[in-house]
Amino acid sequence: MGKPMAKHLAAAGHRLIVHSRSKPAVDELVSAGATAATSAADAAAGATIVITMLPDTADVELVLAGANGVLSALQRGTTVIDMSSISPVATEKLASLVAAKGGSMLDAPVSGGEIGAINASLSIMVGGDESVFAKMKPILAVMGNAERIIYIGRSGAGQICKICNQVAIGGALAGVSEAFALAKKAGVDPARVRQALLGGFAASRVLEVHGERMLIDNYKPGFRTKLYQKDLRIANEAAAANSVAMPATALVTQLVNALVAAGGADLDYSAIGTVLFGMAGAK
Repeated sequence: MGKPMAKHLAAAGHRLIVHSRSKPAVDELVSAGATAATSAADAAAGATIVITMLPDTADVELVLAGANGVLSALQRGTTVIDMSSISPVATEKLASLVAAKGGSMLDAPVSGGEIGAINASLSIMVGGDESVFAKMKPILAVMGNAERIIYIGRSGAGQICKICNQVAIGGALAGVSEAFALAKKAGVDPARVRQALLGGFAASRVLEVHGERMLIDNYKPGFRTKLYQKDLRIANEAAAANSVAMPATALVTQLVNALVAAGGADLDYSAIGTVLFGMAGAK
């Protein structure tokens, strides 16, 4: 997702210095006008804004605080914007390290998947200092939908919001999957069921977008199951840390685990419907 997001920044006239483990992505961005860096530290050395978009908590910790990481070269007054979906606890610790170097950090995870990144239509939920958010909002608006860039609160609040997003989607995905499994098994056309439900109180973006994926059996990834599995792990950890019971999310987590175990890690996460269809014996 970072590559199309960076392309939007370049197209808007921003000077980019880029670094990634994926050389083809870097080469493509260099062709779009960016400058390649040899390390995260090299990328940060001349930057007043540093943006990270990485798969998991350990990746962000390595890129920011590891050897040749961003913090080793961070200039005073620099803003770090982490747009990854990671642990809110780790986010708060990293924000403290950035502050100790004289910088500011926003956690700004996104919703919308690869398609949203390509179309610059991402929803962005932001934690950190509100005055820093106000200054950085025009940058975020280049990558996302300006009306869906929401300041949530303190450092880590953006990550908590992203967890809530994934929890809500999981419950809806399971509900849509079960509804379609029942329709199929009862010999009723699930496409007509979906059409009817979209006109009533059960209407949702999950039913509209992922419901269609289930009907046509198209699980080309917009958001890979293995990344959703990671997000649910973070959600369950946060629930335990805050003494919150999330039984529905625990069930969705097991459905996702079953999909990954069956070889579906790189399918779109809406493919959890196939697990429930299989359990029902509904093709």
